[in-house]
Amino acid sequence: MTTLLITHPAGLAHAMPPGHPERPERLKAVEQALEAERFAALIRVEAPLGTLEQVALCHPAAYAEALMASAPTSGFVQIDSDTLMSPGTIEAALRSVGGAILAVDEVMTGKARTAFVAMRPPGHHAERLHAMGFCIFNHAAIAARHAQAVHGIERVAIVDWDVHHGNGTQDIFWDDASVLYASTHEMPLYPGTGAASERGIHGTIVNVPLSPGTGSDEFREAFEVVILPRLDEFRPELVILSAGFDAHWRDPLASINLREADFSWVTQKVMEVADRHAGGRIVSVLEGGYDLEALAKSTAAHITALMEG
Repeated sequence: MTTLLITHPAGLAHAMPPGHPERPERLKAVEQALEAERFAALIRVEAPLGTLEQVALCHPAAYAEALMASAPTSGFVQIDSDTLMSPGTIEAALRSVGGAILAVDEVMTGKARTAFVAMRPPGHHAERLHAMGFCIFNHAAIAARHAQAVHGIERVAIVDWDVHHGNGTQDIFWDDASVLYASTHEMPLYPGTGAASERGIHGTIVNVPLSPGTGSDEFREAFEVVILPRLDEFRPELVILSAGFDAHWRDPLASINLREADFSWVTQKVMEVADRHAGGRIVSVLEGGYDLEALAKSTAAHITALMEG
């Protein structure tokens, strides 16, 4: 079975002011890493534009319409202290949605076993009613809802190892028994959510906060002891990964000390769960990662594991 790579040049047109960490060079670094010969077998397709109807699976129509109406024709529009829109932002965000939707369709219909969506902006901080934390629309959440609405599956798991807690994904699925959200993240750190006591109405929120300075052993223990058993218990029919690589030791925005081998390991472990319960179906969407070298190498390790699984 094959691994699908979905991206689009519009991801580069989502401009940010000088010095902003969520910059177009992130996507360039990923693309350059995937030019290596070992990735020649990837099936590469462009992300289509997502629709407002697809966005509305997780965000009210008025939310998306207000963002589109306020999009600038030049310069920047500030959404919050660190989230901005430029003239290319809306297309990039909609193609991030469309890429995640396409990934689900291709994986659910058996055209690919796994898929990676290399787009920006990231998505997991976007709550139902709020864009924040560099994020406009919540691509992982929309992909989960699309899988249920279009492909009729009952249980979706979203696994998030970005160093920042995915408050947006937690917000969207807080009272939903059909979606399991499991996250490791540094705490204390932006956005301040993600305590282990935050479990959702149905116990389908699984947070494992990690202390600053945490390394490979503690990260792997969090998965082995807490997250992987909970995934097996939940028996997901599709696994979606919020694949952030800012828990790498080089990343400037956090203090977790992972290496590329840890991202390879966790990918393999989650793939084993997907093999047991979901026919191996995994959709991975890029989230954070702000040191370009670490992002490139970690993404390469992650995709190598997806291809070899």
